[in-house]
Amino acid sequence: MYPFNYHKPASLADAAAALAKNPDAKALGGGQSLIASMKLRLSQPSDLVDLSGVAELRGIKVDGSMVTIGAMTRHAEVAASAEVKKAIPALASLAAGIGDRMVRNMGTIGGSLANNDPAADYPAGVLGLGATVNTNKRKIAADEFFKGMYETALQPGELITSVSFPIPKKAGYVKFKNPASRYALVGVLVADTGNGVRVAVTGAGPSVFRVPEMEKALGAKFAPESVAGVKVKADGLNSDLHASAEYRAHLVTVMAKRAVAAAG
Repeated sequence: MYPFNYHKPASLADAAAALAKNPDAKALGGGQSLIASMKLRLSQPSDLVDLSGVAELRGIKVDGSMVTIGAMTRHAEVAASAEVKKAIPALASLAAGIGDRMVRNMGTIGGSLANNDPAADYPAGVLGLGATVNTNKRKIAADEFFKGMYETALQPGELITSVSFPIPKKAGYVKFKNPASRYALVGVLVADTGNGVRVAVTGAGPSVFRVPEMEKALGAKFAPESVAGVKVKADGLNSDLHASAEYRAHLVTVMAKRAVAAAG
């Protein structure tokens, strides 16, 4: 790990100013990915701007038909929230299955989304539920946020402040996890939003993606058998020592069926 300057601002404005002042600075959320990459010398920021002291970035709020979660809210807090469990049970379940207990008590929703790991769980939740990513500069629809492997629509110095999830009629999330890391080899979130069905897949490709064929089938009949015959092509999917692209393509259909069943 290389030397770096450490900042711990107390406000969002101070955090944004610190990032703007140092072009090679990185914002630090839970640190579950960034610190590891720094130890491996894959990331070499000149400055770390620790967001843990910014109180306005934490918390969960349910207002009418929307659940808004602050960017620095820990996975464990989302998993344990009675409000989230009542409004969007699938989201609480998703958070409860992230990593292990240590990761859930340190990792944050904002950090996960900004990092956009291809096997992370939250991207499926955000894209599948049609959420909006709020930053200190603008609002970004889920369909516009994820750009590719570890790539997002965030601009240099732009910070995620919260994520707003519309409350669906029903939703379910199921993943086939790596037994060691608990990352999703394939994870599928299915949601009946009331304005259509959304199906988001994580772990299978370089970035989270939707499956229009499944959405159309479930729009006609929201039942596991509706997606049983929908096959996803292996072209462009991830292939590694854990699973081939062909196996991941098969798992998408399997996990989608289970997610629909979980949604009830």
